[in-house]
Amino acid sequence: MKIVVIGGSGQIGSRLVKALQAQGHQMVAASPSSGVNTITREGLAEAMNGADVVVDVSNAPSWEDAAVLAFFQTSTQNLVAAARAHGVGHYLALSIVGTDGMADNGYMRAKKVQQDLIKASGLPYTIVQATQFFEFLDLIIQAGADGDVIRLSPALIQPIAADDVVAALSELVVSTPQNETIELAGPEPFPLDALARNLLARKGDKRAVIADVHARYFGVQLTDKSLTPQSPSARLAPTKLDDWLKR
Repeated sequence: MKIVVIGGSGQIGSRLVKALQAQGHQMVAASPSSGVNTITREGLAEAMNGADVVVDVSNAPSWEDAAVLAFFQTSTQNLVAAARAHGVGHYLALSIVGTDGMADNGYMRAKKVQQDLIKASGLPYTIVQATQFFEFLDLIIQAGADGDVIRLSPALIQPIAADDVVAALSELVVSTPQNETIELAGPEPFPLDALARNLLARKGDKRAVIADVHARYFGVQLTDKSLTPQSPSARLAPTKLDDWLKR
């Protein structure tokens, strides 16, 4: 099976390419660094020629509101057109849990546009919405820094290991297109403020973490439904945070 991974040099993409190569698939790790640009379309037709599946795990080079919207809109339109032209049988995209309910965040608005374009494309598709990665928790905590303290919402977060995301994508890539959105999360929900205290204590960081229901998460005021899966059929990954930290 020929599989094109858009964003194939990134954190998820590079691991996915390696995992699928080990299964014997013909892989194309597509990114600007490999000569495939989904904005200019450079190398896109060549990459898609003969492809059975395209997997979009790409990320925007800028998260500024207008720039990230332009990226996902243009990139997805070009990918959809190329996939149609070359008879790709499965379009798989990685998105984020909570996208539909975080319109105050420009990145989430852009990801929703991406999802809507895929659903309207007429292509057989699967969209995977994953919760935040364990690997991003430090960034999330630091975003709440306010002088000598950290202000975070006590809303629930249910993070996941990046390797578990790769494992789920590896399974779905070679499966029948679902033509729906699948939620994917870690096995444990935590109040965000309590999680931050735990992780900071492990590092010896003595800054106080203040629970603030009005604290913004990248511009969004959270509820317990914002960063956790809502579907009763959501897939829960096996790796617990403590086990990941020990590794």
